[in-house]
Order: sequence, then C-alpha cells, then structure tokens
Amino acid sequence: MDSTLASDYTNQSPREAVGVRVVKGVIKFSIVVAFVGATTILICNWWVVQNTRNQIYFNLQELPANDVGLVLGTSKFVRTGKENLFFRYRMEATARLWKEGKVKYLILSGNNDSEYYNEPADMQRALIRLGVPSSVMTLDYAGYRTFDSVVRCKDVFNQEKITIISQNFHNARALFIGNHEGIDAIAFSAQDVPDGYSLKTLVREYLARPYAILDVFVLRPQPEKGNWPRR
Repeated sequence: MDSTLASDYTNQSPREAVGVRVVKGVIKFSIVVAFVGATTILICNWWVVQNTRNQIYFNLQELPANDVGLVLGTSKFVRTGKENLFFRYRMEATARLWKEGKVKYLILSGNNDSEYYNEPADMQRALIRLGVPSSVMTLDYAGYRTFDSVVRCKDVFNQEKITIISQNFHNARALFIGNHEGIDAIAFSAQDVPDGYSLKTLVREYLARPYAILDVFVLRPQPEKGNWPRR
C-alpha cells in the first residue's frame, strides 16, 4: 500500500481528529432528534384521531341533532386570490345542517385581524346567500386558533353541547380539545377538497395536533374573554 495514502488517514492532527468526532457527534445527535421528533408527531396524531373517531359523522342522516353548531373559520380566498374550497364546502355543509334541522343556531368562529380580514363576517355573508337567516348566527371574532374557538364556545357563549362543523382532518383536533375542556361535542365533516389541493394545509395539521396536546395539558393559553370586531 502507498505509505503516502495511508498517512492521509492516520496522521491527522489532534485538532482535526477532534473536529471529525464533533461532526460525527452532531450528525448522530441530529438523526436521533429527527427520529424522536417524527415519532412524537406520529404518536400525537394517532392519539388525537383515535380519541375522536367515534364522534365524527359523515352521513347527514346519521348525525344527531344539536341546538348549536360551531363553525370553524378559514379564509374565503387562498393567497392567489382564488376561491378557497375549504371555505366553500364548509359553508355548504353548514347550510345543509341548518336546513335539515340538525342545528338551530350557529356560532361562526374565526380570525378577525383587522377590518380588512374578517372570517366570521365572510362566513355570515356566505351563509345568508345559501339561505340561512342572520338571526340564527352569532359571530365570534376572537377565534384566532381552533383552541380559542372551542374554549370560547363554552367560556364566552356558554355552550357545552355542540356540533362542530369543518373538514374531517380539522374536526379531530377540535373534538380532542373539546373533550378535555368538558364540552359534549360531535362533529360533521364537510366535503373534503381534491387530493393534492392543499398539501401545506395537511402538513400543518399534522404539526398542529401535537401543539393542541401541549395546549390542553401544558400551556393552557387563555383566549380573549370579550367579543367585538376589529375596526
């Protein structure tokens, strides 16, 4: 064997040797952290889904009736300016539930960052166009997150028995929060969007479920107590 080639691997300086060990250690640590993180996310998602699967309904005829429906907000348009199908299908499902007598009153809960972005007002206008009277709607302007919407439904609007209305992936998280906040809730899943429509939304939901568990058991954030639109 060429002695020069062999010396390239064996005659490292102490500083170089330490550097190599540090790099290897960082790589190993990163792999372990990534593995533990991915496993934790998967376990949290499994827990949320298994904990709520019997509370979610897809068939309107099988859905028990409740006086109050909690409609979870989303933006009316996507960033490109096109219609948000999550919003459209959610509003259509809500109108169907009201017309079929599955809910009598609606709490429309969403984000209201400013006078230019108002999810509850957008939902109200859409539902009126679908034939739902404004008299049965209450607007929750401080539903900044799903946790806020669910907790405020009980703490601000005094409702402890509700039907949550959103897409299936979202309903599981909302129900999980409700179950641990003393709310008797079921959920109706609105029509889902086509496969591949919003991969970003699904990835975000996978990450949001572990965060919901932290909210419920550790962080215990305090939603706003008032309810007024930002102008």
